[in-house]
Amino acid sequence: MTATDPALTALAQGWCALSALHGRIEAHIERALQAKHDLSVREYSLLDVLSRQHDGEGGHLQMKQVADAVVLSQSATTRLVTRLEDRGLLERYLCPTDRRGIYTNVTPAGLRLLEEARPTNDAALREALDDAAQNPELAPLVRVVESLNVPA
Repeated sequence: MTATDPALTALAQGWCALSALHGRIEAHIERALQAKHDLSVREYSLLDVLSRQHDGEGGHLQMKQVADAVVLSQSATTRLVTRLEDRGLLERYLCPTDRRGIYTNVTPAGLRLLEEARPTNDAALREALDDAAQNPELAPLVRVVESLNVPA
């Protein structure tokens, strides 16, 4: 393929549209969460991921798994955890079976904030998708997102 190859151009245009959709959605949700809950999209995402942990086999995530789930580097995830821990929303403790491992749990205050913020997140997501659906370049991507049935 060359730089002027139509397939490459179409691929680049598709990527740009996907990136634009993501950016618009994230910015809309960010504004809503900040305004109503003093919470960033990344903080909300981290609380949401960690709130789904359980005490069963494989129920607690290692920091690398958490970082992958929130799409951040391990160092950025650690800083985010520290920030939320300082706010009393998370707590860390040593893994009972491997003293090198550190687990992170959402505190009751963190669970309350997450529960309060979830409707805001969901409404902002719906609003952002509805707005993007009006854009002819983004509408096909919105339909794909809406058709996904990803298990929680």
